[in-house]
Amino acid sequence: MKADILEKITAQISALLPEQAGQDVKNNIQQVLARQLNKLDVVSRDEFEAQQAVLLRTRTKLEALEKTVSELEAKLNNH
Repeated sequence: MKADILEKITAQISALLPEQAGQDVKNNIQQVLARQLNKLDVVSRDEFEAQQAVLLRTRTKLEALEKTVSELEAKLNNH
């Protein structure tokens, strides 16, 4: 994924450079971008989706527990 993003950004920047700019310049741009992206506090799409699924399961369990607690409280109040 990260390599894909780097290639896209490098291609966009390269399109802005004169045609005389050599492959070394393009490689340097890609290396600088890679270093800067590594400094960012980001997660991959896969990691994000995995955490989203965990959160959804947790939310579902929490809602079920809240319902159970409400039912138990209602029983206690009726007796």
